[in-house]
Amino acid sequence: MAESLSRELNSLKSEVESANLPNDLLLRISQNLGRLNRISESNVYTSEFDIVSTYIKWVVSIPWNSRTEDNLNIENAERILDKNHYGLDQVKERVLEYLAVENLKIMNRGKIKMEEKAPVICLVGLQGLGKTTLAGSIAEVLGRKFVRISLGALGSVLELRGRSKTFPAAEPGQIIKALIRTKVSNPLILLDEMDKVSGEQGLRSDIMAALLEILDPEQNTSFMDHYIDYPLDLSNVLFIASANNVGTFSAALMDRLEIIRMPSYSDKEKEIIARDYLMPKIMEQSGLVDNQLVVKDEAWPKLIRPLGYDSGIRSLQRILEGICRKAAKMIVEKESETVVVDEINFKSFLPSL
Repeated sequence: MAESLSRELNSLKSEVESANLPNDLLLRISQNLGRLNRISESNVYTSEFDIVSTYIKWVVSIPWNSRTEDNLNIENAERILDKNHYGLDQVKERVLEYLAVENLKIMNRGKIKMEEKAPVICLVGLQGLGKTTLAGSIAEVLGRKFVRISLGALGSVLELRGRSKTFPAAEPGQIIKALIRTKVSNPLILLDEMDKVSGEQGLRSDIMAALLEILDPEQNTSFMDHYIDYPLDLSNVLFIASANNVGTFSAALMDRLEIIRMPSYSDKEKEIIARDYLMPKIMEQSGLVDNQLVVKDEAWPKLIRPLGYDSGIRSLQRILEGICRKAAKMIVEKESETVVVDEINFKSFLPSL
């Protein structure tokens, strides 16, 4: 047992040396390593070894200094946004304005006093409008790592802040885990479904207070996760929030958000999105090439709303995925080399009601 503990201890020491921790945190971790060393020398297993070693592993996994460089080229941003999204001119314009401001900060650095505060955009709109996809495109534009944290029905504020390591099976909160997953200190984090955090008034107030600390540039330079128990600078993180509505947000939180409303799509816009954006991607994911599935122009209006009105495109995407799967089956079973969907046979490709 002593040999096994000794090997794990040496591995931890190596990870600590390469983690580039802040000096005062490094001192604390070194003291913890001393405790582990005494336990390993005693040749008596205790649960304290697991608790302390697990804590150290979490701490060294945090990307304390690793970061990506932002791509602030506006022409590149326009190209990516137009490639990934149809319409949404107001939202695209806001992203381009952000890039322009960051460019000016770089150009005028040293000439004027500037505060490094990333804007907190909140995308508000009905389900299926592409809020999550748009946040991913903004990350692609900037060249940042992207991670999504779902706040829907969040059961406890501890899921954001972490639980003290003195509790059994304690872990850091979702913010720290997001940094660990992306392995950089400046990812783009999407706080998704912020309006659905909880139906309990008291719990919602606690979570809104925690979100305020996470998003407020005056406070998030020293965010305290209960498990890590060390202030972490979140000012380099670009946070984007999403919600169906903002009726449950506190006034203090609303004051720190820039609300951008996502418009519903008209039938004509859905037709263009389905034909030019969704279908090529879905066909590729389904292993289909261009000449194996052909959807006639007159069939598209019939495919837009077969199951009734939907303001978003999520249902439409599922319909197109079903068409591609059916076409793939027909081709594999040698029923046809080219599957054609037209205004006469389109119903046979739709899901059963």
